[in-house]
Amino acid sequence: MRIGLIGLGRIGAFHADTLAGLDHVDELVVTDPVAAAVEAVTGRIGNATAVADPDALLASGVDGVVIAAATNAHADLIRAAVAQGVPTFCEKPVAGTIAESLAVEAAVAGSDVPVQIGYPRRFDPAFVAARDAVRSGELGRVTTVRSTTLDPAPPPAAYLAVSGGIFRDCSVHDLDAVRWVTGQEVVEVYATGAVDPDAPAEMYAAHGDHSTVSALLTLSDGTIGVVSNTRTNGRGYDVRLEVHGMADAVAAGLDEGLPLRSTTPGATWPAGPAHGFFMDRLAEAFRIELGVFTRVAAGEVDNPCTVADAMGTAWAAEAATLSLAEHRPVTIDEIRAASGA
Repeated sequence: MRIGLIGLGRIGAFHADTLAGLDHVDELVVTDPVAAAVEAVTGRIGNATAVADPDALLASGVDGVVIAAATNAHADLIRAAVAQGVPTFCEKPVAGTIAESLAVEAAVAGSDVPVQIGYPRRFDPAFVAARDAVRSGELGRVTTVRSTTLDPAPPPAAYLAVSGGIFRDCSVHDLDAVRWVTGQEVVEVYATGAVDPDAPAEMYAAHGDHSTVSALLTLSDGTIGVVSNTRTNGRGYDVRLEVHGMADAVAAGLDEGLPLRSTTPGATWPAGPAHGFFMDRLAEAFRIELGVFTRVAAGEVDNPCTVADAMGTAWAAEAATLSLAEHRPVTIDEIRAASGA
């Protein structure tokens, strides 16, 4: 199988290594406007071939394409791939704005070309087990779900400038995990946030963004969701999910690499070393996710995260963004009505 890869930045270069390690991927066709990024990937991956641009890649006869370009390029690249009939995996989010996301949803709705949106926690074994516990009923009625993403350090300012903001870029992983694990939709969001006073303006303030945020969610069955995010967590990369039910409670992410230091005298857990970033914490999830995509591209399995499914997360992120800006609760119905959906 020949797989195309568009974008060789931080996540794209990581995906290149993951794809190259899949037994049924025979060749990678890669492209990126930064020559050094291309050279780095083709230099270490023997079955990677570079082409000039996305158009050349999509015309090269690949069996599927992975889009790992900047968020503001997602919409055009998805449409171009679908127009060429190429099965597509695109990193979250669907697009940079809700209007663009709706346009993509409309563009792919009548097509039989699969478009899978990348939410790797759906493939993390611990998150899968948490979902199974909810769906089996063993937790009883779920009362609260908490999802956390704490990055050890912020990405470059140039990335933040086109990310769409922390709720659309980072919190979406938590919003999607809450939806997927519980099987419920977000109906209302109340969000708050803060800006690191020591960060240069181009990191956050210049884009109306924040370095630390939290969101309180009301789900469709009355369950309460809590999402917590920060761009700078000095101890490491913290990704966790807790699900509390009336009969039992479970947690994903409580392993020896959990970046927390216990203050209980004599406690030795977690033993560490702490997870440094998504490359180690979610490596297995990404491997499974991209492996599933190759099977989606081959027509062997159903698409596990369609554009229509991912829109549920997009609505929640949009509501959180507006809630933070206006300091008030925002319903999904309000966001949908304002967008004309």
